[in-house]
Amino acid sequence: MTPTRFALLLSPALPLAPLLLALAACGGEQGEGGQREGPSAPLGFELAFAATAADDTAAPVTAPATAVTLSPEELAAKLKAGNVRLIDVRTDAEVAEGTIPGAEHIALDKFDPAKLDLSDGREVVLYCRSGRRSAMAAERLAAATGKPAEHLEGGITAWQAAGQPVDKP
Repeated sequence: MTPTRFALLLSPALPLAPLLLALAACGGEQGEGGQREGPSAPLGFELAFAATAADDTAAPVTAPATAVTLSPEELAAKLKAGNVRLIDVRTDAEVAEGTIPGAEHIALDKFDPAKLDLSDGREVVLYCRSGRRSAMAAERLAAATGKPAEHLEGGITAWQAAGQPVDKP
């Protein structure tokens, strides 16, 4: 085989050469006679675990705040107890079909947690038709406040199926 033909045969593997060299260098320590001792850590192992090394000065890593679901019964109990700010994130057309009593309307496309006045201390609970959009709004609110945010699981559909009241226009 000619050197040109051999080079053409190996050319597809050339981009992998640095990776192959790095893998070859990741073996265990060499003992007597040039033999490697023990298994070697996979490539990148050191980097993956570098952030987990014990460091007393590092701030603890906390999980991000998340959306918490409420059943229709749990929401009804919270509304009865008071101190809840219920926000409907559905569209104008959906709201025209009926709302949970006492809800205020802020459509999801206009929902900006940074603009919400949360100074009155009321607990915010979000809802939509099925729970999908209110979960997204709750995640946004949780990210903005750093605290879990609640939304109605199953939305107003589940609320009505549970026999809870709806204000119709």
